[in-house]
Amino acid sequence: MRPRTVVLTCSAALAVVALAGAGLAASGSDDTRSGATAIPTSTAVVERGDLADAVSATGTLAYGAQADGSPPVAINNASGTFTALPHPGEEIPCGGVLYRVDDRPILLVCGTVPVYRALATGAAGRDVRQLNRNLHRLRLDRAAGVRIDERSATFTLGTRRALERLQRARGLAATGRLTAATSVVLPGAARIAQVSATLGGPARPGTPIATATTTQLVVRVSLESTQRGDVRVGARTRVTLPDNSVATGKVVRIGTVASAPDGQADAPADTSVPAFVALDDAAASKGFDAGPVQVEIAATGVKDVLSVPVAAVVGKSGGGYGVELVRRGGERTLVAVQLGQFDTAAGRVQVAGNLDEGDHVVVPAP
Repeated sequence: MRPRTVVLTCSAALAVVALAGAGLAASGSDDTRSGATAIPTSTAVVERGDLADAVSATGTLAYGAQADGSPPVAINNASGTFTALPHPGEEIPCGGVLYRVDDRPILLVCGTVPVYRALATGAAGRDVRQLNRNLHRLRLDRAAGVRIDERSATFTLGTRRALERLQRARGLAATGRLTAATSVVLPGAARIAQVSATLGGPARPGTPIATATTTQLVVRVSLESTQRGDVRVGARTRVTLPDNSVATGKVVRIGTVASAPDGQADAPADTSVPAFVALDDAAASKGFDAGPVQVEIAATGVKDVLSVPVAAVVGKSGGGYGVELVRRGGERTLVAVQLGQFDTAAGRVQVAGNLDEGDHVVVPAP
């Protein structure tokens, strides 16, 4: 049975408008025209297969929030006096010194579990797994001549020796214990955006130190509300950078809070949600601190559908669209079709109507 209906995606609807705006000539009624003796040379085949569209949007290249969606705040857990603070723009790696209290280094531990207790040999839990992961990825276990399983949630002798090595390297007493007073947890390596503490000021537990962003540039894109359903996390992207070079990437996060343009709070149709794209090669954005970019995002597609070249679609008198089907012997018939998914890269469009895979349709002569 031939398909008769297709639900138009937002991308398809936009493409239909583009077709109409291009002034496609309206054809006659659904009549059969005879007289041709051979299939015209300017024909294309109706194909069955998968189609995918792309969402085009303007984005901004900038240092963004961490993967959890919000700019994390470093909270102090030590008591004393701030004797060294980071400065805006400084990048602090995992295991690095974030600031100092009474000239004692405070280490940056990367993860999501705050250090809420002293960690020492025999301890177990998610916070220990987080520490093991940090030590292993910094290769401190290898440097200490031990082996740490980054998935292990147990504080082993190997954990202690690797931690002692980190403490000595950072100017801390090599106690082999990790405490809240000597560490701060952030989601990842941090680029300092703003410092809220004061050098020489009192350091009290719970005092905000600084807000941070990622250390790599990301692309922030505002998706129109109608595009939200066409884009998914993990979708591949092509990003045209400010110098017109092209980099690839993928969508790593899509926001859940929609916002309207300034002064248009009562216009829900104009709302947008943010999406964030990480570049495959961070070095591709080297030399830029910020700037506008053009983003092409691979959108959700359709599978196993009939399609024709976009150029084969003609407007029908009275409205709607059709394709000129070439029967055997060269007989042409204008067949009404409904349009579905547009595949911009392939130049094809999903169709449903009185036609089959392998049929020939007329396209403009090259």
